[in-house]
Amino acid sequence: MHVQDSPRSVARPSPVLSAVLRAPFTRRAWAEAAYCLIGFPLGLVGGTLLTVVLALGAGFALSLVLAVVGALLLIGGLRLARGLGGVHRWLAGALLGVRTTTPPAFRPGGGFVGRVDARLRDGTGWRAASYVLAKLPVGALGAYAVLWWVTGLVNLTAPLRWAVFGQQPEPGDPDGMPLLTPIPFGGPHVDTFAGTWLAVLVGAVTLLCAPWVTRLVVAGDLWLIGALLGPGRLADRVRDLEETRALAVDDSVALLRRVERDLHDGAQVRLVAVAMGLDMIKEGLVEEQPLDVGRIRKLVDGAHRNATEALTELRDLARGIHPPALDDGLPDALATLTARSTVPVRLSTDVPVRPTPAIETIAYFCAAELLTNVIKHSGARQAEIGVTLRDGLLRLQVTDDGRGGAAAGTGSGLTGLAQRVRTVDGRIDVHSPEGGPTTVTVELPLRA
Repeated sequence: MHVQDSPRSVARPSPVLSAVLRAPFTRRAWAEAAYCLIGFPLGLVGGTLLTVVLALGAGFALSLVLAVVGALLLIGGLRLARGLGGVHRWLAGALLGVRTTTPPAFRPGGGFVGRVDARLRDGTGWRAASYVLAKLPVGALGAYAVLWWVTGLVNLTAPLRWAVFGQQPEPGDPDGMPLLTPIPFGGPHVDTFAGTWLAVLVGAVTLLCAPWVTRLVVAGDLWLIGALLGPGRLADRVRDLEETRALAVDDSVALLRRVERDLHDGAQVRLVAVAMGLDMIKEGLVEEQPLDVGRIRKLVDGAHRNATEALTELRDLARGIHPPALDDGLPDALATLTARSTVPVRLSTDVPVRPTPAIETIAYFCAAELLTNVIKHSGARQAEIGVTLRDGLLRLQVTDDGRGGAAAGTGSGLTGLAQRVRTVDGRIDVHSPEGGPTTVTVELPLRA
C-alpha cells in the first residue's frame, strides 16, 4: 500500500515577533525618534524661557508698584506659550502626521483694562503654557529614548570600530571593548574578547527595544498635545453645536423645498386639472345647449381620477413629513415599513420607554433609508432590523446578507443620515466589508 507523504508545514513567525523585528526599520519608528530628538532642545529652550517669564511676571504682580509690569510679563508669557504651542503642533503634524485642530483665535476685550483682563484669562494660552512646561520632563524622557537608538547603533558597530581603530583583543588582553547601554549593565568595561560580541548582542537587543521606548514617550506627548494644545471641550462643543445647527437649518430648508416642489409638480397640477374639468362640465350643462351625456361622463371620470391621484400624492407627501404610523409608536411604524419591503425583513423591537417624537421620526427615516439601500444596492436575500434601548440610548441596527462595500459618500445616502443623526447628538457606525454582511448601527438619545 502506497502512503503519500504529507507536505511539510512551514512554521511562520508570530505576528508579535515579526512586529518587534521590523520595528527599528519602519518609517514610523525613525519619525518618532526624530520627533524626540528635535523636541528635546525645543522643549528645553521654550520651557526654560517660559518659566523665567512667568516667574518674573508672577513675582512682579505681587508688588503694588510693579503690578502692571508683572501683568504685561504674564501676558507676554501667554502669547509666547501660544506661539510655542503652534510650533509643537506643526512638528507633530510634519513628522508624525498627527493633525491637531487649531484652538480659536483670541478675542480681546474693550478698553485697556478689558484687554488686559481678557489676556490674563486666556484659557488657551494657559493650557499652552501648561504643555510647554510639561514638555520639559517629557522632552528629557524623549532624549533618553533617543539614547537607546544611539547606544544600540554604537554597540552594533563594535567589531567595525575595533577593525578600523584598534586590534581585536585576544583572550586575557587587559584592554577591552567598552560596552555602552542606556541602563546600568555590568561594569564600565568588559575586558575579554567576548566583550566585543557581547556589545553587539546588547546593541541588537537595545535597538529592538528602542522603537517601543520612543513610541511610549511619543504617545504620552501626543496625549498632552491633544488635551492642552487643541481647542478645549467647551470650544469643541460650541463648534459641534454650530455645525449641527447649520445642518439642521439646511435639512429643514431642503425639506421645505422638496415639499414645495412636490406640491407644485404633483398635487397642484392634479387639482388644476380637476378645476379645468369642472369648468368644462359646467359649460356643458348650459340649459340652451343639448346635453352630451358621453362627453360629460368622460369629463367627470377625468376629474375624479385627477382628484384621486391628488389625494394619493398629498397622502404620500404627508407620510414623508411625518408617517401616521408613528402615532402608535416606533415599533408599529417599523412593522408597517418592513411589511411593505420587497426583501424579507426580520424585525425585533424592545423599547420599554418611548422616545420623543423628534427622535422617533429620525429613527424611522433612518430605518427607511437603510432598508431602501438594502433593496436597491446590496443584492441581499434577507435583512434584519433590531431596535433596543441600552444605556439610555435608542439603538437601531440594520443588517443584511448582501455584497457589502457600503460607505459614506458613495451614493448610498449614509452621509445624509450621519448629518441628520448629528443634529441630535447621535452617531452612526457602518461595518460593511467586501462580500458582506453589512451592519449599520444608529444610536440616538431618547430626547433631542
